[in-house]
Amino acid sequence: MSEQPIPYQYFLLRAVPRPEREEFLNVGVVLYAEDLDALAVAWHVDADRLRALDPRLDLDALRLALDHLQATATGGGSAGMARARRRGALFGWLAAPRSTLVQPGPVHGGVCLRTPHGSGAGDPESDHDVDPLTATLAHLMTRHVLLP
Repeated sequence: MSEQPIPYQYFLLRAVPRPEREEFLNVGVVLYAEDLDALAVAWHVDADRLRALDPRLDLDALRLALDHLQATATGGGSAGMARARRRGALFGWLAAPRSTLVQPGPVHGGVCLRTPHGSGAGDPESDHDVDPLTATLAHLMTRHVLLP
């Protein structure tokens, strides 16, 4: 099997401790691939970097908000009708600003590749595809959220 391009969309989650100052720190990524019908969220809170923006920031409230977004995206949240919609609509719902503490950035697009996994030497597991979304999510987190 050859590599197959898979288009995706993503946006960054931004912690905005003091909206009036318009300062933010990227804390997560929401990734959607329509061809895979997949929606994924990853986040990381760097307390020291956030405290540099606002020493009074409620880190527990931030983590709770990020947990809620992640649970909503994976179907375990309490987002009412948004949870029942198809993943593309849910991605759009998550991309809409609704909080001052956690705000979505602009939506971007990209393409990842689905590559064959394993050698195909008689092992049925070797014929399964590697999950390209997981690798793409990790790449986006490393590039946009985590310190080098």
